[in-house]
Amino acid sequence: MTRRTWQLMVGSLLVCAVAAGCARTATTSDSMFESSGASAAVSGKGPGGVGGPDGQGGWTGGAGGAGGTGGFVAGGGYGVGNMPRVNPKEFVASAGLRDIHFDFDRYTVRPEDTSILDANAEWLKQNAGVIVLVEGHADERGTSEYNLALGDRRARAAVNYLVAQGVQANRIAMISYGESRPVCREASEDCWSRNRRAHFSVKQK
Repeated sequence: MTRRTWQLMVGSLLVCAVAAGCARTATTSDSMFESSGASAAVSGKGPGGVGGPDGQGGWTGGAGGAGGTGGFVAGGGYGVGNMPRVNPKEFVASAGLRDIHFDFDRYTVRPEDTSILDANAEWLKQNAGVIVLVEGHADERGTSEYNLALGDRRARAAVNYLVAQGVQANRIAMISYGESRPVCREASEDCWSRNRRAHFSVKQK
């Protein structure tokens, strides 16, 4: 093998290595941007497992748009149809809708909360002139990014249940506030359990 041929082979290998490194960097940057909540509501791919104790590693589905301090407004792509884009400030609490709560490190609906969601679904079907906003919340443990992702999953679980009970998906919007809007600020399990919730508010169409 000539010296010239050897130099060309080494040069080609270096170009390939640099290109691969650049591709990996671009992928990481794209994921970070998609999870930043800096733009309007989108659907797409989120980070694959941001660390923190109050959650279950990794999430998918789009999140974006500042819907309030620390919030991600969901924009569809969740298997429940096209959600409306909304301004969370326009929504108010309703006595007809109750919160549900979640176990630590979980985002599945607990059996004891299904009756609450059944009643919420029935109320929504009887009040067809409103849109509902489902808020996902987490307790303070874990990183802010992780808890936003966890709140997203909790809100989505509640949305999926409502849709399964016959509430039209185009009447439901969703947002994750993560740990940023606690209802209780004591460092205790009782307090944390109250913060791990999905909250429901409404506005007229």
